[in-house]
Amino acid sequence: MALLELVDVNAYYGKSHVLQGLSLEVAEGEVVALLGRNGSGRSTTLKAVMGMVAVRGGEIRFRGETVTGRQPFTIARLGVAYVPEERRIFPNLTVAENLRLAALAGRKGPWTPKRAYETFAVLGERRNALAKLSGGEQQMLAIARALVANPHIILLDEPMEGLAPMVARDVEDVVRDIKREGNTILLVEQSAQVAMSLSDRGYVLSNGRLITHGTIAELRADEATMHRYLAV
Repeated sequence: MALLELVDVNAYYGKSHVLQGLSLEVAEGEVVALLGRNGSGRSTTLKAVMGMVAVRGGEIRFRGETVTGRQPFTIARLGVAYVPEERRIFPNLTVAENLRLAALAGRKGPWTPKRAYETFAVLGERRNALAKLSGGEQQMLAIARALVANPHIILLDEPMEGLAPMVARDVEDVVRDIKREGNTILLVEQSAQVAMSLSDRGYVLSNGRLITHGTIAELRADEATMHRYLAV
């Protein structure tokens, strides 16, 4: 049984039909990439899973349980962590307070604020400072905040977006490390090459529709699809 399943999902922003009959699944321990150009529906897919956009058809199942239409806080309590593109940390709280809140709201598990400080050295150095951080530091905190909730799956939206190349590589290394530990991730990343280097499988989207899916090796071998939909 898949950890996360979308079955023929149709999602809307107002009257705009954004996801059109999308089906996909993520197994426990996998990193799965959503691939496509801007406007293809990748970020909307993550928001649909979190209950942040209207789903008016199809079904979203998490650990075998239907979660379609539930409130985001309810879905989070089931063990789904969402790291949005905007990061949405609390700048008027300290780094430590941001992590403590996430830990209190999450499940018990191997990730604690202490471990986060050991993993993300910059956060340990700034734990008592207000979380008015640089872009790279904000991204590290957003990922650490997701981890200390000890989720079953992390929805990771554009983790390298807007970062300087050296900082983006640091964030990429962090994602690679948490993948190596067996964390389950549904990943959206603008660079298809980076996304594929981090992932086990991928789904290619265009205009809210599924074009193809497969292992990363299978997708790389499909040169026509790569060129038409990903321009790699």
